[in-house]
Amino acid sequence: MAEKLSFREEIPEGEDYWVLFATTGWNREYRFSREELDEALANSWYAVSAYDSEKLVGFGRVIADGIHHALIADLIVEPGYQNKGIGRRILERLVKRCMEARIRDIQLFATNGKGPFYRKCGFIYREPDAPGMEYNTEAAGHEDGPQE
Repeated sequence: MAEKLSFREEIPEGEDYWVLFATTGWNREYRFSREELDEALANSWYAVSAYDSEKLVGFGRVIADGIHHALIADLIVEPGYQNKGIGRRILERLVKRCMEARIRDIQLFATNGKGPFYRKCGFIYREPDAPGMEYNTEAAGHEDGPQE
């Protein structure tokens, strides 16, 4: 595994994150430019990066108002480093920071198929009638979001 694994409370350099993000395949749908990803990361409330020596191998972030709501997003571990506890350690740090700030509502945006991992880390599935919905641009009849 990792010879020198370290965790840093920081947003990684753009190129490092761009390479890690590419391992997820998410950009086939989202089609972000590198500049858009840089801006999204810069707007994070809190972030944790995992490094093997100086190589970025994991990342996770929180988008939050700092009091009421927090959303954990973009938890990524490079495929060759998965199943070694890195994702769990990043997630623990993200949740701990939210708890320290006394945020009342911690939610998670998870990739399909990862539910069992997150359940082991203390998350639960939302009830079918629980509050919360996602905006569907296709169902709304346009791809660019709400129209005036």
